[in-house]
Amino acid sequence: MSGTLAIDYAAQTEAGNKAENADAADALIPGDGQLLSKGIAAAIADGMSSSEGGREASQLCVSGFLNDYFSTPESWTVRTSASKVLGALNRWLFANGQQRYDSARGMVTTFTGLVLKSATAHVFHVGDSRLYLYRDEELEQLTRDHRVWVSKDRDFLSRAMGIDATIDIDYKALAVEPGDIFLFTTDGISGHVTDNRLRDLLREYGVNLQACAKAMLEESLRNGSTDNVTCQLVRVRELPTQTEDDILQQITELPFPPDLSPGMKIDGYEILRELHASRRSEVFLANDSESGEKVILKTPSVNYRDDPAYLEGFLHEEWVGKRIRNPHVLRVLDTPKRRFLYNVSEFIEGQSLRQWITDHPQTHINKARDFLNQLAEGLRAFHRLEMAHLDLKPENVLIDQREVLRIIDFGSTHVAGASEITRSFTHGAVQGTVNYSAPECAVGHCSNRSDIFSLGVIAYELLTGALPYGDSERIRAADKLRYVPASQHNPHIQPWVDGALRKAVHPNPARRYDSLSEFLYDLSHPNDKFVVARSAPLIERDPLGFWRGLSALLLLGNLLLLYLLSRG
Repeated sequence: MSGTLAIDYAAQTEAGNKAENADAADALIPGDGQLLSKGIAAAIADGMSSSEGGREASQLCVSGFLNDYFSTPESWTVRTSASKVLGALNRWLFANGQQRYDSARGMVTTFTGLVLKSATAHVFHVGDSRLYLYRDEELEQLTRDHRVWVSKDRDFLSRAMGIDATIDIDYKALAVEPGDIFLFTTDGISGHVTDNRLRDLLREYGVNLQACAKAMLEESLRNGSTDNVTCQLVRVRELPTQTEDDILQQITELPFPPDLSPGMKIDGYEILRELHASRRSEVFLANDSESGEKVILKTPSVNYRDDPAYLEGFLHEEWVGKRIRNPHVLRVLDTPKRRFLYNVSEFIEGQSLRQWITDHPQTHINKARDFLNQLAEGLRAFHRLEMAHLDLKPENVLIDQREVLRIIDFGSTHVAGASEITRSFTHGAVQGTVNYSAPECAVGHCSNRSDIFSLGVIAYELLTGALPYGDSERIRAADKLRYVPASQHNPHIQPWVDGALRKAVHPNPARRYDSLSEFLYDLSHPNDKFVVARSAPLIERDPLGFWRGLSALLLLGNLLLLYLLSRG
């Protein structure tokens, strides 16, 4: 590997002239498994002097943040992970401060956290502890003090952890360079050592971080600091700069499997028959010799042996599947004895939703609602992990013999947390399947609302047997799409159901539903807005039909006029 994320770290803290040290600071470097997916975290906190539980609050915030951040799902972004952790810590401090100390400010502390992931620094801050960036011998303060001055010599904290049940955390992200030094300080130092002096000390002692931290503490005490004094320094020694060769080497540690055929055995799986073969992969029905259960075994095509982007995508599908446990999402199985490159999933006896729609055109509304509720439950499992499936279509839904639906095929799934990891290549823009993919995905702006679009198309097709914008094999621009009212294909569709379908598949994601629950609710409960919209003038409800009709009338009028003139 060309490089991994590596830091040097030093910290120094003293009670100073106070009897108790209410400051806390620490950093955590995880094992190799999480170093790439979660990064490195560091934090500092300063318990408020007037808070009875300030010392406990600062220690809890630092230790809780460092431990709980690394317990959040790997699919979450840094911002989501840290925000949820800090929100939970804040609520605990507020509730226990009131209960144990009978005060709204019983457990209050400042907090400043840093997460280094890939080549990006993520900063989280509340209070008046500080974080600086030292680069090219210049010092820049990255945080702002949440203090309000009421007079020349009197001020108070306007924001801190534990003051209220809700908390507003400052966040920023910035690119990191090798050699960058991040300096954390509590106000015991920043209030008595100027930024220029801190910069000079970094210039003088920067090579030895521990000596630099000690010099900063000593200087603040000499300058009359009467508070606790704490600082810590994090220097970026190396950044992950994986090349295609590095990634390819990791991915191909497992050899490609041999050509498989019925009767062969591989790692305890007996091949029963081939189910599907394409230029990109082969899918087999196999028997697990240990459990006796039938499973699906998928192998990559040897045509892509030297294509790191394809191989990454193949393993990406397995990575996603192993992190989702939901009865409406195909279960990807663990393969502890695997010696070759393939993945294994559960076997579903049944058919695809595409086959079901073919056999049951214009599904009854109650059956459609049942199917859509199941798909929505599966999509929620993705969305809770900050994933978007992005290729939901009837071909990617299986129905078992009890009519339980499962979403399959995670090759196009977008993982928010993974997008924060630097790569020297990408495996192509994910665009899903024409007719089911939201227009914004064609330009790389996919989101959870893109999955709602796809679900809306499936809902429309279940009820009508057609597609809301007609069938096309080319990617269409959003401004060219013209919605065809569902009632034109199925006259039994109520206006309010049609209104819900129209909103779900709106070309503009901002005008689409922003939650699956809202869409499903409107499919079962008449929305007055959609009923009113149906009674609007034809030119508003169906402008294309209006102008077509008007053109036809004008043509007939002209033909009649020509006829009368010819008779005259």
